[in-house]
Amino acid sequence: MTENDVLKKRTAWLSIGSNTVLVLLKLIVGFSVGAVSLVSEALHSGVDLVAALIAFWAVRKSTVPPDLEHDYGHGKFENLSAAIEAVLIVAAALGILYEAVDKFDEMAVPEFLEYGIAIMLFSIAVNFLVSRRLIAVAKRTGSQALEADGLHLQSDIWTSVGVLLGLVLMRMTGWAWLDPVIAIFVAGIIFRAGWRMVRASVMELTDASLPLETEARIMFLIESVPEVRDCHCLRTRRSGSYKLLDVHVLFDGTMPLARVHAICDELEKRIRAEFGTFDVIIHPEPAESHEDETKESVYAASHRRL
Repeated sequence: MTENDVLKKRTAWLSIGSNTVLVLLKLIVGFSVGAVSLVSEALHSGVDLVAALIAFWAVRKSTVPPDLEHDYGHGKFENLSAAIEAVLIVAAALGILYEAVDKFDEMAVPEFLEYGIAIMLFSIAVNFLVSRRLIAVAKRTGSQALEADGLHLQSDIWTSVGVLLGLVLMRMTGWAWLDPVIAIFVAGIIFRAGWRMVRASVMELTDASLPLETEARIMFLIESVPEVRDCHCLRTRRSGSYKLLDVHVLFDGTMPLARVHAICDELEKRIRAEFGTFDVIIHPEPAESHEDETKESVYAASHRRL
């Protein structure tokens, strides 16, 4: 197990621990005070806890080395976990919305709102620190599962701020209708974040290409080698924190095979040095007898063979 794998697991445990504490505290205070906005926040944190458990499972699964059934490793489990987390977020938003609408029939101001205000301040501080740690580790290790969990917690900070302001206003004004309105506000933010994650997860699971800026940088690294005449048909995708590419590279047709192989090894090292873990497949071609190709022409030829 690599150092990055150990770091990802420890960070996933941090998220699980913090979310467990927040769920218990919000549920206790929410039911004691009788505020639907606090209970909705507890449900939100409950989804965070489930998401953190899924992220931990995905991180553990994604670090399993390639085997006979998974030649390219198990990185897609991270993408799958992000998709499941997104669906849970959307479901939680709909559940909170239902509870909030039902609460409009009860127009009494909850008692002991000071406890709710205190727990929301604590929640904001904890989520701020944990989300920063999750995102920092995600950037270092390339873990999509930890990144999704960290971004989710970041969105929670703003919902917690909204709930906090609502509780303060209820305490000052006695407006009972603020309680369900705040819960609906929380549900809207959660739904928006969940929908964005659904879209991003679908793109990853369907092997979407890496960003155009990344592909342009890869092409630049390849073409910066003096012996390389040209390159084309670059194709990229990712599997969790694991990235893959294949590309056609043109060389002098008289160049010895051993030299071509050495240059290809050097290109692989350059790409991995800048972008981290990368499965690189280079298809060398002689520049003199080569016909112009594009990804579109390769796809068209593949379809004709089907």
